[in-house]
Order: sequence, then C-alpha cells, then structure tokens
Amino acid sequence: MTEMTPLLDVRNLKTRFFTPDGVVKAVNGVSFQVYAGETLGIVGESGSGKTISMLSLLGLIPSPPGQVTGGEALFEGRDLLQLKEREIRKLRGDRIATIFQDPMTSLNPVLRIERQLTEAMRLHLGMSQAEATARAIALLEMVGIPGAKERIRNYPHQFSGGMRQRVAIAMGLACNPQLLIADEPTTALDVTIQAQIVELVKRLKAELDMATIWITHDLALLAGLSDRILVMYAGQIVEQAPLTALYKTPQHPYTMGLLQSIPRLDRRQSDRLQAIDGLPPDLINYPCGCPFAPRCPLVRDRCYAENPPLEPIGEDHSVACWVKPEGNPSLTATGT
Repeated sequence: MTEMTPLLDVRNLKTRFFTPDGVVKAVNGVSFQVYAGETLGIVGESGSGKTISMLSLLGLIPSPPGQVTGGEALFEGRDLLQLKEREIRKLRGDRIATIFQDPMTSLNPVLRIERQLTEAMRLHLGMSQAEATARAIALLEMVGIPGAKERIRNYPHQFSGGMRQRVAIAMGLACNPQLLIADEPTTALDVTIQAQIVELVKRLKAELDMATIWITHDLALLAGLSDRILVMYAGQIVEQAPLTALYKTPQHPYTMGLLQSIPRLDRRQSDRLQAIDGLPPDLINYPCGCPFAPRCPLVRDRCYAENPPLEPIGEDHSVACWVKPEGNPSLTATGT
C-alpha cells in the first residue's frame, strides 16, 4: 500500500475557528493518505475533528470564523487547499462526492428528486435533460429504490429515512466520483436500515472501484467495512493501522478504550461495558502535552509535558503514545 501513489495525500492539515472566546484548535496537524479503491475509516468521539478535517479539504468550512491555517491536500496531484472557489466547486460532486449524516439536510425539501439528481450531471457531465433523467432513474434502481421511474417525481418528504439516504447516495454517485466521503451516513437510521446502507455502499464501491472515506464514532461499524482505520482524538490522529491490526493489537490507550466499550456477544450479561473516564480537552486551551493524558490509564509524567508524534511501530501501523508498544497491555482479538 505504501509503495502506491495515493489518490489523496493530506499533510499536516490545521484548521482553526476564531471565536470571541478564543481560538478553537479544531484540527491539529493531521496527515493521512487514501489509495484508489480502498475504504479508509475515521473514528473518534464527537468533537475529535473527523468531520472538520473533511470539510476543510472540500472548502466547506464557514469563514469566518473558520480558517484552514496550514497543510497540503494533494488530490490527483492538485492541492485542494490552494484551489479557488470556482475550481473546488468543479471537483465537489464530480471527482469527490459527499454523503452527509442527515439526508434531509442535503436534499432540498421543495424540489423533486429528479431535479436534484439531474442538476449535477447536467453541470459536470454536460448531459441533456433526457440523458440526465435516464441516468438518474438508473442510479435510483442501482441503490435499490423500487419503482424508480415513478418515484423520481416525488419530493424528499415522500421517502422514508432509509430511502432518503439511498437517494443521497445516488446523488453522490451521479458523476462517477473517484472519492466518496461518507460522513456518518447511518447514524440517524435504525440498525436494520443501517446494515442495508453499509452493504449497499460496499457493493457500489466494488462495482465502481472508487475510494471511500467513512467517518463514524462507531468502531464496530467499521469492522466489516474498512481496509484501514484512523483513530482521531482532540483534532489529531492518535493511531492508524490496517483493520485487523487495529482490532487485534491496538496500541493507543484511547483505541483500547473505544474497543472495550463495544457491546459483544461473548460477554456475560453481568459484565458492564467499560467507559472512558473523563472528558475531551478544551480545544481553546489546548494542552501542551498529550491531550488524552488526563483520561489515560497508562499516563506518565512525560505525557503531561510533551505531545507525542505519530510514529510507525510496524507495517502500516503508527501510534502517538510515549508508552512503548511492548508496555501497552494490548487487547486480544475482539471477535470481529
């Protein structure tokens, strides 16, 4: 994997929000790569910087108060952070597509589905209305919406939550993107529909050979979905590894805590889920040491004084922790 040229290469990304209360350090030197055809999972608590990192790449940070203050994001050789608004708009919805958490926020409630699906195809692909409509119907059929020829004339409120999310996925796929960013697209759905959406994205990814970034706070969801996983905390990456390595031999205490909090079928009913004590740090008064130190069961004096860099500890496995891997009480296989 590391010998290939990445489709997306993010280097030292930093994003700040300048508020009356102070500067919020939302993203703090994030670096990662996404390769053609792979699924990269990004996991972490709310406020860890997952979504802000992706919005920063797409030029969607509200400014003011937000501002990308540093870094590079090379997509097919072009730095996304240096593109003008007109140039980045050409990429959004065309080469890079996004599925958001709540489809009602990405679907216009007063426009028919046909209008919303065909607009991007006419803009980016130069299709006629008839061509775009035919492709829109095919996309709705591809994502599993029955009676697509009739339903394309409906409004978003006439679809269930799961069906609206399928429409949002169809919109994302309209222009055959090279990279699909899925920002917690199943959070608002029940477990049955959630499983259907996950399987749908997996199938479409294989059929269309596109790369996918899947953002979530649920590590269990990524078990059958991702090739690699990034674990984020307080705006930085604390661990990254291939899926199997992360689940079987996690090395950062935060990753261990996330895995131990996942419900498992092999646990006894009397066993309580293990929570991570404490709260995430204040991103305005960002600590000089490791941001996880106040909550960490393995904390050392050095952790409060210096923030550890993300360093490789094995093949495609990196961790930001002063406690060496051999000193970490790694978890055994989690049954995934």
